[in-house]
Amino acid sequence: MPEWWSRLRADRSAADDARVEPTATTATEAKAAGGFGGPVQLAALKELGQGAWGPRGYHAFARDGMIRNAVVYRCVRLISEAAASVPLRTYVDNRHVADHPLADLIRAPEPATSGTDFFEAWYGYLLVSGNVFAQAVAAGGQVRALNLIRPDRMRVRTDAGGWADGFTCETARGPKVLDGDAVDGVREILHVRLFHPSDDHYGLSPIEAAATAIDIHNGASRWNKALLDNAARPSGALVYSTGGHMTDTQFDRLKSELEENFQGARNAGRPLLLEGGLDWKAMSLSPRDMDFIAAKNAAAREIALALGVPPMLLGIPGDNTYSNYQEAHRNFWRQTVLPLVQRTAHALEGWLNPAFAQQVSLRLDLDAIEAFRSERDALWTRLEQTSFLTDDEKRAAVGYAPRADGPSRSDASTAEAN
Repeated sequence: MPEWWSRLRADRSAADDARVEPTATTATEAKAAGGFGGPVQLAALKELGQGAWGPRGYHAFARDGMIRNAVVYRCVRLISEAAASVPLRTYVDNRHVADHPLADLIRAPEPATSGTDFFEAWYGYLLVSGNVFAQAVAAGGQVRALNLIRPDRMRVRTDAGGWADGFTCETARGPKVLDGDAVDGVREILHVRLFHPSDDHYGLSPIEAAATAIDIHNGASRWNKALLDNAARPSGALVYSTGGHMTDTQFDRLKSELEENFQGARNAGRPLLLEGGLDWKAMSLSPRDMDFIAAKNAAAREIALALGVPPMLLGIPGDNTYSNYQEAHRNFWRQTVLPLVQRTAHALEGWLNPAFAQQVSLRLDLDAIEAFRSERDALWTRLEQTSFLTDDEKRAAVGYAPRADGPSRSDASTAEAN
């Protein structure tokens, strides 16, 4: 662990108590202090500058969505791992610079964290909550590390006009205000959010959009589990055929024996011993009862649609939108993964550019993505066979900067011929 990092963490921990959010004076206290002769029963419904909280709970999305639903879990993992694998290259004056400080930050945002782990958590938070909160950690006047803060610990502070003017983070020592700059021109907190049509400060989680389908899918799974717990068949009926009625004691004893000795998977297949006058009528599943399987698959397709994953990639039956797996895979990268990575690259370069002397841009290295290998090979082949473009124009067509050593020999011979 670098010395500057250990020293910085110690300094920041010591300063936490000085930066906790001040307790707001209630309206009742203000009235009492104004000389009205005693406390006044008045409660403030909204105070200026208070936080704007998200409309739905992050814990509910994480628990009922990703943790308890296999389809959501697989979709989030598939997207976050694919997006985190896309290399981000740093460019200065349209030239790739591999040893730039921003490139070092992306490779290792923290001393003990790799860039892959950092961005996998980044995209996971964005998909589960619709929001990402990143913190710039500075030492010696430079941004030395990037830290992700769990979205449920952050809230947006607003001014009197309703505009966001900072953040509050829930820590072990209480609420901590984060509204300053890490270095000149670089805000300490970067907030990236997905579009929300009815919230000014928080993003819309894809899990919230798929909440109904997730409830159906989870309910179908619980129904199936309950069916297995009841010996994989619905409960039958005991018919008392003597024409009389059982006493309360007989009814309670029979019910208790059935629950203890014949219910559950471990009791499946055990013979049922009936006393005189009792007859067991087994019940079977009707086609309508069996339709829960189709409903579960339909809910799984809706979940995959909300998160942007082709159902074919998840093995969900009944979906043949794409002619083959490769086409579905390319569509997944084009419509889901690349837009998220591009959004992240633009947010990072806009946030951190003031920390560097020269303008830096982040670009996706499409040649390193296996899903586009055939398309990129075809592009390279077409450019190689093109005679009316210079080498620098061909390089620009595939995202490379002009040659640093001047025009190529083919360019020079073309100029001499002219």
